[in-house]
Amino acid sequence: MPRFDRYLLSQLTVFFGFFSLVLVSIYWVNRAVALFETLIGGGQSAAVFLEFTALTLPNVIRLVLPVSGFAAVVYAVNRLTSESELVVMQAMGLGPFRLARPVVVFGLGVALLTSILTHVLVPASRAQLANRQAEIAENVTAGLLREGQFLHPADGITFYIREITPVGELRDVFLSDARPASQRTTYTARRALLVSGDTGPKLLMFDGMAQTLREGPGTLATTGFRDLSYDLSGLIEAGSPRRVDPRRLSTAELLSPTPAVLKATGESRAELLYEGHARTGQPLIAVSGALIGFAALMLGGFSRFGLWRQILLALMLLIGLQLMDNTVADFARKDPSHWPAVYLPAATGALIALVLLWISARPEHWRWLAPPRRKVAQ
Repeated sequence: MPRFDRYLLSQLTVFFGFFSLVLVSIYWVNRAVALFETLIGGGQSAAVFLEFTALTLPNVIRLVLPVSGFAAVVYAVNRLTSESELVVMQAMGLGPFRLARPVVVFGLGVALLTSILTHVLVPASRAQLANRQAEIAENVTAGLLREGQFLHPADGITFYIREITPVGELRDVFLSDARPASQRTTYTARRALLVSGDTGPKLLMFDGMAQTLREGPGTLATTGFRDLSYDLSGLIEAGSPRRVDPRRLSTAELLSPTPAVLKATGESRAELLYEGHARTGQPLIAVSGALIGFAALMLGGFSRFGLWRQILLALMLLIGLQLMDNTVADFARKDPSHWPAVYLPAATGALIALVLLWISARPEHWRWLAPPRRKVAQ
């Protein structure tokens, strides 16, 4: 690349790293505070807290990179213009389209980094985070088991264990479930085991009895059992059975969802197709955002008052692009055939940037946005 292209690209890269570091730090600290209250308040160690914050970092970076790319372009172009470097290059005959070449390379680099995050790192980190959350939930359930104490892990639940053997077997278990308004069920068992299940931890009780007291008629039903399974997942989190988060799936599974995937996620085919194509469409917006920032600032030449009007225009265009992306997301989720709309914001942003570059090459027709450029002495 020519020397000026390398120089501008190096400036963009330095500012991009600075803005990314600042924005990631701010966003990550906000997320870390919420995790700290949840995990440390729940009795987890600092190591678990650090692991969870590290697993949320890829998604934070994915959200920040396009914004950092836009901010780097705007800041770098504004600085080079105020120092007359771009003015000199334009006086030497370099047009807006020629000057935009390093910006395109920079935008493609940001898009590549974002694509790696959206297609690989973010789904992997979300899957690992979900597994660790499930393990933590089971550990919390196991932590509720204390021998020789009456425990109340949830409203209407009373639990007692006389002894926990070194191999993890529970002896002489008492469990009272009074959550239904009209009845109370009491379980007693000589032995019990805590095991993992598909929907969460379960308590397997052996050689016991279940007594159900119905308050209305005042009847007591007694049932003896050799073995009985009791779901403990409701003691930690209520709700429907766990579903697979589509954001944890690979891109190939989202673009070609099988009936098993549809059932596991509980989402429509349109939702999965949108999620899969958004992993490609959103990184492309980073390229459009960088070009819009550059093209908007190229509308103005040297001015003692700065390029605040062009910067404001670039911000408004970026906000409009994001609003379009949100609108397109709702539209694409309605029907599987609407997935091409995911790429509309990136294409629209690129078109806007091209129009702005074309206008910047003809500033005499847009003097309200392009004050006269300072003449360079021959």
